[in-house]
Amino acid sequence: MAASPHQFDHPARLEARALGCVRGGRAVFQALDFVLDAGGALLLHGPNGTGKSSLLRILAGLLRPAGGRVLWNGAAIRDAVDDYCSQLHYVGHLDALKPLMTPRETLGFFAATRGEVALADEALERLGVAGLADTPGRYLSAGQKRRVALARLIASPAKLWLLDEPTVMLDLDATARLEALMGEHRAAGGLVIVATHTALALPGAARLDLAQFRPTAARRAIDGAGAALSFEDETW
Repeated sequence: MAASPHQFDHPARLEARALGCVRGGRAVFQALDFVLDAGGALLLHGPNGTGKSSLLRILAGLLRPAGGRVLWNGAAIRDAVDDYCSQLHYVGHLDALKPLMTPRETLGFFAATRGEVALADEALERLGVAGLADTPGRYLSAGQKRRVALARLIASPAKLWLLDEPTVMLDLDATARLEALMGEHRAAGGLVIVATHTALALPGAARLDLAQFRPTAARRAIDGAGAALSFEDETW
């Protein structure tokens, strides 16, 4: 039987103000803004190459924006990087599973980083892979590895979930489990941001279409002429 979801004592707010992104010398998006409060969900949509993954990496503190700021509870994340990162989970395209480690060992490591070792087995149960707890990672299917990667969300609680195409390789059962977990997380005061091309059951979620923030042709021409978006010290 699953335990009640982790409750977060203090409300949180994540803000993006006039964010810009340049990748490989190409302006990807500009003037991107959003505000997400405790209990909220934000779905990132847009064609390939519009910057969904890059935005998540900026929000995770892994990529410096070309302009603008990311604020956590009103403060720029660059002013308290360690504290901010301790309150988020980023699940990207890679599952971060070592081939010789079992799911129980992997989740035990992540759970220990936040003092929640007892949650590792519950996390495996919630994602439907408890029966694989002691199976080395190299023997897991792609979908099973994805389930274990997502189980980190339960094993090591954090307020902010940043998920990049989390349903890739998942079957209908695993997708339903993830949707239920996201709903519980939001009800407990957590925040969820998901980049996806598929429909997800996230009632009341806001939608952000990154195609709307593509730089204009005129701006791209200016950038290409040498007035590129600058990496200012005050950003990020």
